[in-house]
Formats: sequence, C-alpha cells, structure tokens
Amino acid sequence: MRSRRSAREWALRVLYATRLTGYPVEQCFDDVLKDAKEDQNLGFCRELCTHVASGDEKIDESIRRAVQKWDLARLAVIDLIILRMAIAEFLYFDDIPYKVTINEAIELAKEYSTAQSGRFVNGILDAVCADLKKNDPRKQKLETEAEPR
Repeated sequence: MRSRRSAREWALRVLYATRLTGYPVEQCFDDVLKDAKEDQNLGFCRELCTHVASGDEKIDESIRRAVQKWDLARLAVIDLIILRMAIAEFLYFDDIPYKVTINEAIELAKEYSTAQSGRFVNGILDAVCADLKKNDPRKQKLETEAEPR
C-alpha cells in the first residue's frame, strides 16, 4: 500500500465485507488483500481492522454519546464503519493527530457513502473529539496537523 489513506480505504472494504458476510475479520482481510504487498501501511490497515472488529465498547459508546437518542442500527452501515475506524484511530493510534483522522474520515464518507455523509461524519467526530479532549492528556496530538508516514 502506498499510503495510510489507501490503507484506510482497504480497511473500510475489509470491515464492510466482514459486516456483510459475517466472516471473521482475519478471513475477510486475507480475501480482500490477498495480493497486497506487506509494508507498514498494510500493518496499519490490519491493526485498524482488528480494533474495529473487536467490538470495543468504548468505540460504540463514543458514537452513542454523540448521536444522542439514535440507535446505532439506524446509521448507514458505511457511515458507522467510518465512525468506528476514526474513533479507533483516536483511541489507539497516538501518532495520528485527531484533525488528520477527522479529515480522512470525511473524505472516505464523501467518496463511499451518501452526499450528506461527509457533514454527518464531521459533526459526530467533532463531538467525539471534544469529549475526548476533556480527558486526553496527550494535548500535543490534538493540536498537530501533520501525519507522520
């Protein structure tokens, strides 16, 4: 994979395949990325998929707080996967600034979901980010814009 952006796109495909088929994430990862060359971005993709597919309650609880009074089942599947991916990055990838994660999630939503999804994802992630900022000791992550490659 050439970049983290492409790794995120592949992660979205893997997680969507997992959701549709019900197969384990490892099997979908191997099926979808069988011809991918191993590199650091493939490792990032695998780790991101693993965090999202683990069903981490912290991720879904962050979404629930931001979409008050909405059941997660009502969200578009692609939007939900993108939100879970972004929040997993917030929680588990200290080297990626929040702003970068939000921008990447918005771009994924615009490209792979509905016309309104970019704004929807932005609003939810802004709310989640604000909530995390209150409790996040890693303030430098919140203010940095460049993503290391």
